[in-house]
Amino acid sequence: MEAAVVAASAAAAAAKEAAVAASAAAATAAKEAAAAATTAMEAAAAASAAALNAKESAVVAATAGEAAAAAAAQASKKRKFHSINDQEDEPPGSGTVDDQDHISRLPDAVLGSIVSLLPTKEGARTQAISRRWRPLWRSAPLNLVVDYKLECKGQTTIEIIRKILSEHPGPAHRFSFWLLVSDCADEIGGWLGSQALDNLQELEITYGRLVADRKTVYLLPSSTFRFAPTLRVAKFHKCNFPNFIVPEFPCLKQLTLDRVTISEDVLQGIISGCSALESLELKDNRGIARLCISSQTLKSLGFCADRMSRGIFLQELVIEDAPLLERLLPLDPEYGPPTIRIISTPKLKILGMLSEDIAELHFGTTVFQKMIAVGLTTKIYTMRVLVLDSVGPNLDAVVNFIKCFPRLERLYVIFQPHSHPWMVMNNARKYDPLDPVECLELHLKKVVLKNYDGTKSPSIDFTKFFVLNAKVLKEMKITLPYHRQDKWFANQHGLLRIKHRASRDARIELECGSKDYFTHNTNTHDLSMDDPFDMPSSGCYKCS
Repeated sequence: MEAAVVAASAAAAAAKEAAVAASAAAATAAKEAAAAATTAMEAAAAASAAALNAKESAVVAATAGEAAAAAAAQASKKRKFHSINDQEDEPPGSGTVDDQDHISRLPDAVLGSIVSLLPTKEGARTQAISRRWRPLWRSAPLNLVVDYKLECKGQTTIEIIRKILSEHPGPAHRFSFWLLVSDCADEIGGWLGSQALDNLQELEITYGRLVADRKTVYLLPSSTFRFAPTLRVAKFHKCNFPNFIVPEFPCLKQLTLDRVTISEDVLQGIISGCSALESLELKDNRGIARLCISSQTLKSLGFCADRMSRGIFLQELVIEDAPLLERLLPLDPEYGPPTIRIISTPKLKILGMLSEDIAELHFGTTVFQKMIAVGLTTKIYTMRVLVLDSVGPNLDAVVNFIKCFPRLERLYVIFQPHSHPWMVMNNARKYDPLDPVECLELHLKKVVLKNYDGTKSPSIDFTKFFVLNAKVLKEMKITLPYHRQDKWFANQHGLLRIKHRASRDARIELECGSKDYFTHNTNTHDLSMDDPFDMPSSGCYKCS
């Protein structure tokens, strides 16, 4: 009897200890769960913040794509392991494949954002990773990018598009397609009307055409403009806008029209209806003779005309009222427009490329005709970056330009050979201290010279002018259009290492490469770049 009492007492004590231990374990588990929840919330917040930044989103997408592909390959090779959901109760260190799969432990909202940033094929393939991933593609915003490479398992591109749009419930983040319009003209309206594309944010349409099909007119279907209330990015290539629709895009921040046929009235109406527009790119469009820009939000404008084809092309661009405009980028001045009038741009700080092909350039009351100053009466104190295409090169023309911009910090000059070889530029201009150029005295820190020919005195004298007179110059980069040996570079350094140069701290760099032009700059929409022309040279294939 006593033995039984003792045993019962011991069992009670053991039970009490077990209860205490269980309570402690439960408390510890609760703390770990809370910590895990906090970590998950932080991860979700971080992912949401990253999604607001385009560059960070791209990095997340790339990383996620690699992780998803690796996980899919691992899952296919190791079928003997359970799925992620089946192993949630497995203790750490159990030796399963999921011990290293940290990305799958993120909340659904975060994983959905990652899937929506992946290319179309990679996003759909994440369904093969495990049961955990299968519903994510359908619940994440659709990112549908279509071109002729999308064909898979014997299905045509058109069949794949139909299948995706029928299976995905929406909403959509991006829809981009590049297809021969003759193959899918009857399908496009239906695609754009699909419920899967509701609340679309990014739209890119490119009508591919065969040579025999170029004269056929393919209008954008009216269903294109049902996305106007939600679109943030829109790009249209090689298509025709209907004349009877002038949509308003209240959320649109980026708009690209490339080789588009559109009337002046429709384009003016679209721009007026874009109350949030920040960047606009107009390239080789037809149907517009004169364009007047008046926008309270526009920050960057890139443009060039299409003189090579028949019909109406841009002859005159007027910047009437653009209080936030910082960048004005003639993408290929050889093709115009021939007249540019800048009336009110109080924040303009980046301008170029300008060339003789612009017949008239007006800054207020200051006028340049084919790069020659007619009158220098207006100065723009906001300008920081200037890009000039200079034939000769012509030092007088360049100096007259920089006189208009007293606070200029960076100057890019692309040297062009004179169209008349017998004409020689006289670049032996002397700097007059009694008539100082303010940017040379106080602000010009960087000079970049492209297609420099160090065998001709006009190029050498042009370069020496800035070495001798830019008093705060920090950096001069000079690139050649051809390959040269080390001995030639040593000789050039000797010519430019002038004893009485204005800035003793200036670093002069010479490198050989190919001919380099700033035509068709691709950075109109990248507002994160302080200087869209600060790009590495294409380099010399012999040196590499």
